[in-house]
Amino acid sequence: MGNAGIDAPGDRGWLLGHFKPPGDARHSDDVEIKWGTHPPGDRRAQWATGERRTALLVLISGRFRVELPERSVLLSKQGDYVVWGPGVDHSWYAEEASVVLTVRWPSVPGYAVPE
Repeated sequence: MGNAGIDAPGDRGWLLGHFKPPGDARHSDDVEIKWGTHPPGDRRAQWATGERRTALLVLISGRFRVELPERSVLLSKQGDYVVWGPGVDHSWYAEEASVVLTVRWPSVPGYAVPE
């Protein structure tokens, strides 16, 4: 048991995935889960390219924009979500203070933006 708001900041928001230590119940090569807390104006430092995963992003609170090559998706009501698959580059921008839940599969290295 844990609390996403408390645990997530320790690993850039990620609660579950390949990056957790082997033997930890939160280690998985199948799926990644992130509790993202974003201040207004926060944006992804660069586009994620060469995507090999499928992703689901759900708005918990705030106003959050997901940029995809062919469209811009605004999530503005709690529960709004967007899904994209392998081969679809993406970026994002927090129009307001926002909390989003991201689920990606499979969990593979190579997408972290350097801090």
